[in-house]
Amino acid sequence: MADANRIGAKLTTLRESLGLSVADLAERCDCDATLIASLESGDVAPSLAPLIKITRALGVRLGTLLDDDTCVGPVVTRKGEADEVRRVKSLETSSDGGVLDFFSLAAGKTARHMEPFLIDVQPAGDSQHSLSTHEGEEFIHVMDGSVEVEYGKDLHVLAAGDSIYYDSVVPHQVRAYGRAPARILAVVYAPA
Repeated sequence: MADANRIGAKLTTLRESLGLSVADLAERCDCDATLIASLESGDVAPSLAPLIKITRALGVRLGTLLDDDTCVGPVVTRKGEADEVRRVKSLETSSDGGVLDFFSLAAGKTARHMEPFLIDVQPAGDSQHSLSTHEGEEFIHVMDGSVEVEYGKDLHVLAAGDSIYYDSVVPHQVRAYGRAPARILAVVYAPA
């Protein structure tokens, strides 16, 4: 949980610099105050959808919480190095669509507008799946295995080599197709 504590510390610093209480921020971003407090303390692994809402409410880009360094030039991530980069646990704080392990491909690049990730998608159990919604756009390219993307009322099954580009404001969820894990390249754009 070291990354969660580092991200939580950045979140606390940003919130306090604006003179906001946890309750104030929760109201601004339409998130539960308990979730924000848990993110700040590192008790909950950071997840993409709430972080996007929180950073928008704070007036910063998502990368502000995820960046380690202040690199203004290009960031090169060599094969095998992505595992050494920050890991974000799942799209939702408690995902029932399976575990999504995120490996950032642009850690350290400041002032970026896109968030590229390698994501290992682990299969979920047989249960109802809650969908995620947030501002922005997403591009997903399946590298290995198969995934299903629930997008609004549609279900798209994608195999290795397939891709999908969609508006994130439409309720959606990405999950492994069947019982086998998959690996995807995902690029998330969240407007500032």
